[in-house]
Formats: sequence, structure tokens, C-alpha cells
Amino acid sequence: MRGSQSTRESQEFQGARESQGDQEVEESLEGPVSGQRVGLTPRQARRIRIVLASVLMAAMAVVLVLRLASRTSVLVVGVYGAALVLCGVVIELSRHGRTRLGTWLLGIGLVAALAADWLLLP
Repeated sequence: MRGSQSTRESQEFQGARESQGDQEVEESLEGPVSGQRVGLTPRQARRIRIVLASVLMAAMAVVLVLRLASRTSVLVVGVYGAALVLCGVVIELSRHGRTRLGTWLLGIGLVAALAADWLLLP
């Protein structure tokens, strides 16, 4: 009787260890604990890019006003007007889920606008 009870206890203990091992394997396969995300959600990324494009649009408007105060030129209005339109396009792209494309366009477009300001405008 004593031997069967100890074997039953050892089998229960071994079964508990195996089930605990299975849980550890499942957790390691799942990665981080469920409910925790690494990085930004798509909605957060869209909002960040919309805010970034809006801030850059306001900055371009301020630079446009300052440049027009120092010299009035159609080229100044064209360069900074194109940058303002580009910021608006990026906001719309971000609203429709094209955040990576919008980010690339914003970066390349604003660098091009600043380069045009430096190279083309007297």
C-alpha cells in the first residue's frame, strides 16, 4: 500500500512538472506576454505622422512669411507653397494608412524644398 501511494504521488508530481514545462514552452513560443505590443500600433503611427506633418506645415508657413518679408518673389511662394501642399498630402496619406510612403515623401520633399531655397533663391 505504501509503495502504490508513493508511486501515485511521484506520478502526480511528474505530471505537474510536465504540464509546467508545457506552459513554459508555450510562453516561449508566444514571445512577450499577450496584450503587450512591441513598438507602435498602426493608429499611433498614423497619429504621430499626422501631428508631425501638421507641425512641419506650420513651420513652413512661418518660414514662408519670413522669406516674403525679406524679399518678395514668386519663386519663394512656389517653393514654400509646394512644401505646404506636400505636408497636406502627407496628412491625407497618413489618414488613409499610407504612413511609410507619407514619411518618405515628407522627408524627401522638405529636403528638396530647403535645397531649392538655398540653391535657387537669391
